[in-house]
Amino acid sequence: MGIRLRDLRMDAGLTGRELAAATGWHFTRVSKLEHGVQAPTDQDIRTWCTACNVPEQIPDLIAQARAVSSMYVEWRRQARAGMKQMMLSTVPLYERTKRFRIYELNVIPGLFQTADYTRAMLAVWIEFLDTHDDLDAAVAAKMARQAVVYDSTKTFAVLLEEASLRTWSGGAETMLAQLDRLLSVMTLPNVSLGIVPSLIERQAVGSAGFWIFDDKLVGLETPTAKIEVTQPQEIALYARTFEQMTHAAVYGRDARAIIINLQAEIDRRN
Repeated sequence: MGIRLRDLRMDAGLTGRELAAATGWHFTRVSKLEHGVQAPTDQDIRTWCTACNVPEQIPDLIAQARAVSSMYVEWRRQARAGMKQMMLSTVPLYERTKRFRIYELNVIPGLFQTADYTRAMLAVWIEFLDTHDDLDAAVAAKMARQAVVYDSTKTFAVLLEEASLRTWSGGAETMLAQLDRLLSVMTLPNVSLGIVPSLIERQAVGSAGFWIFDDKLVGLETPTAKIEVTQPQEIALYARTFEQMTHAAVYGRDARAIIINLQAEIDRRN
């Protein structure tokens, strides 16, 4: 962040003291902001960009500054109050989002999970994070979040790698029911579900699953942290990646065929 501010000042042809004079600040404040000693407020950014005659940079820089403090949230810290609270924490975001774009590599999105699939997955995370065991309440909270899927004012564009259908949470019976659930949600008029086959040429490869909430936030999850991206330029890159991957996906009858064939494969093995 400090480097970006310094670059704007230098591009404007201003020394640190000249910028301080233009803003009415003490010159040491300019140095502290550029070296990351002091975090800029939203108003600091507006003042800086105005002095450097680049007001168009204000929204992007404010988003970046906010992301510095909010984009990385440790799971263990969040989970101290139990997994139920983690499930409930996203409800306001889901309720205000109108357009969901979801890409998953190896899991079924939570909005489309069955209770048994969710239970198997959360049990693993509770043990991994060594957190309070509130499994029943957490499963119920996650199931309650799914009500947004039936809100006709919202749209859901979902891309699943075929591997996500083949990565089990629970046993064969759980996975068969989960695949049935996918076939069901595919019929909803506000849901577009594409599957990227394992053996197909593609323009882009996702390195992690991500969710795009309108054009305001991208959420990613790692084994130890949740990352939230709010910088407009970065959100645009995720949107571009999502769009590129849609070209490799199959939809409708072809997507249903992949799911049904996998169900048959599971039946044969069991």
